[in-house]
Amino acid sequence: MLDALGNSSKKTKSRRERERQVVGELPDHLIRHLTLRQLQIFEAIVRLGSYTKAAEELFLTQPTVSMQIKKLTETIGIPLFEQVGRKTRPTEVGEELYLACKQMFGTLSGLESSIANFKGLRRGRLRLGVITTAKYFAPEILGGFCNEYPEIDVSLKVTNRDRILERITLGEDDLYVLGQTPEELSLVSVPFADNPMVVVASKNHPLSKERQISLERLAQEPLILREPGSGIRDMTMNIFRNHDLHPIVRMELGSNEAIKHAVVGGLGISILSLHTLTLEGATGPVDILDVQGFPVQRKWHLVYPKERELSLIAESFLEFAKQRGPGIDEHLKKLLSDFDLIHQERWRSLGVEVGPN
Repeated sequence: MLDALGNSSKKTKSRRERERQVVGELPDHLIRHLTLRQLQIFEAIVRLGSYTKAAEELFLTQPTVSMQIKKLTETIGIPLFEQVGRKTRPTEVGEELYLACKQMFGTLSGLESSIANFKGLRRGRLRLGVITTAKYFAPEILGGFCNEYPEIDVSLKVTNRDRILERITLGEDDLYVLGQTPEELSLVSVPFADNPMVVVASKNHPLSKERQISLERLAQEPLILREPGSGIRDMTMNIFRNHDLHPIVRMELGSNEAIKHAVVGGLGISILSLHTLTLEGATGPVDILDVQGFPVQRKWHLVYPKERELSLIAESFLEFAKQRGPGIDEHLKKLLSDFDLIHQERWRSLGVEVGPN
């Protein structure tokens, strides 16, 4: 038995020694044989945990992704991934390669920014990461920026709060849009636009006919929440928790649009950013309830790590967004005014006294 254990230990040691030897011989070999595209595909698979998701993000077919990873694995000489259940995870060597990819891409990104600075704002790249609710206005700001600087390439990543915080930690973008700046990260935070929170229901909901609804009354209605990891979800639960209330959570959904459809279907009420109603407007199928303490006033923030020096392009976009902020605020005020006019007409038709809130 001891001999068997000894042989097993020797085999393990021998395998590790072979891996170290292979890695030690790799530098010149890697320079000659691997490509940046292969590393980009590899990094995306590790980050997203899926060949399919990596193919979608990079606009490639799955066979192309598999072929490139096969070539990369042959170049390295050691398996880079292992299958654990349905999940694809990097091996120990894969994790080392992933760290190297992040360093290389970070260096190249810095070089790209430096070159862009030499060229002024004629060329370069801006990477913006935003939480899902910001998708209702971020593309318009980006569009305006691109109109002024047409030769700048832009990328926009829209995902939930937890994923944005992960991207901040990994330094995957130049700037980020958040509704609330996390205290646990060392960030520069620049407020630039309003982000009021409102209580929404269907147009024919019984509460749509009432004025100055209390939070206690609201807690009696079925509540529709965003998925865990959403900033709006955390804010909603904190509002009830701070008043020692326990809402009736009927369901959790992964997007604002899904929540609006559920609200229109009469499945419950929800708390959303007013931005989510900008496309439909006050005449759409979703109504804003007159609830005490609402709208809850919040701000949108452009953030970036304190230790990071912004490129000229990122600085220019930050200033551009700040200049667009007042226009966004005015649009929201107009939307709230439109809802208020509809409410007043409805209350008058019901014989409800209409006066200042």
